[in-house]
Amino acid sequence: MRIPFLTPRATPAETKSTGLSTLFALATSGPAHWSQRSYQSLAREGFMRNPVAYRAVRMIAEAAASVPWIVSEDGTEAPDHPMKALLARPNPRQGGAEFMEALYGHLLLSGNAFVEPVEVGGELRELHLLRPDRIRVIEGPDGWPSAYEYRVGGAVRRFSVEAEPGLLHLRLFHPLDDHMGFAPLEAAAKALDLSNAAASWNKALLDNSARPSGALVYQPKEGGNLSASQYERLKAELAEGYSGPARAGRPMLLEGGLDWKTMGLSPREMDFAEAKNGAARDIALAFGVPPMLIGIPGDNTYANYAEANRALWRLTVLPLIFRTAEAMTGWLADVYPGVTLGFDLDQVAGLSAERGELWARVGAAGFLNDAEKRQAVGYDR
Repeated sequence: MRIPFLTPRATPAETKSTGLSTLFALATSGPAHWSQRSYQSLAREGFMRNPVAYRAVRMIAEAAASVPWIVSEDGTEAPDHPMKALLARPNPRQGGAEFMEALYGHLLLSGNAFVEPVEVGGELRELHLLRPDRIRVIEGPDGWPSAYEYRVGGAVRRFSVEAEPGLLHLRLFHPLDDHMGFAPLEAAAKALDLSNAAASWNKALLDNSARPSGALVYQPKEGGNLSASQYERLKAELAEGYSGPARAGRPMLLEGGLDWKTMGLSPREMDFAEAKNGAARDIALAFGVPPMLIGIPGDNTYANYAEANRALWRLTVLPLIFRTAEAMTGWLADVYPGVTLGFDLDQVAGLSAERGELWARVGAAGFLNDAEKRQAVGYDR
């Protein structure tokens, strides 16, 4: 787009000259560029390149995977049940905690997690995770999934939804997709791009001896304007050599008659630090992690670290593991009838204060007998 007063025009037949002709060549910014919303893009730009997203995912996934499973059969805890051993060692390559951490990581980064069962001799022996970006849902005539297609390179495998047990599909709520889930990181994708771009910009400024944007002023000693070819060459050099975060602050080589006038805001005026912290807070908000736990200053609405940690468990981690336990219980209902999965919350250090308060209240309740007290604190299994 040409700026009207920059467009070369033919010289009128009669002019009144002041002896000085000035031309401003403004370096304007283009439209914003946002990263793709695919699983690979979110995983690469978020988990692998952004420390806030990386820490938020690790914090939730590791916390959820650290809670021990409880296997109950017909309402009674069964510590020697085969499902207990299967969850402790899902496959030869992964232990139970590592397996569950990867499962929760898939959920947080893609909104979906897929678990493949492996039977040997008619018995369920192994569980394997499948990468969400390699899965395609195949719809039947009624619009519901009829199968899942897993593609790795040129190899394709198909899992029928009629198989028992079939492929387990865990997904987070997606308002516009009937079959696939919505990733928390996708809701914070713009904040993620802003955080990464700010880091790249600051690094480029350091590399190029930070200089803010401005204007080129053409002031020849004698009257005259740039020719059309000179004007186009100058615009091309500005666009190719000095625009974008990778070229931020690059020293500019000026020819005769050109002068540089600073017009852009300085990093202090733009408050890059606050912009980065704001983007980091948005990323933490999308995952449900209190900013205080990631070390983000400002907006600390919790009185202390312990309260923020308790909120993380109650509002983010526990809902995630409860829905996983419920889904896996229903998935394996035909393989292990009467078996339910739960979690031993007494082993959660972040909830120890709440458990202590519960035990104190129940212990002081004189109108309850011992059996009722055991049931109130979850020891009725």
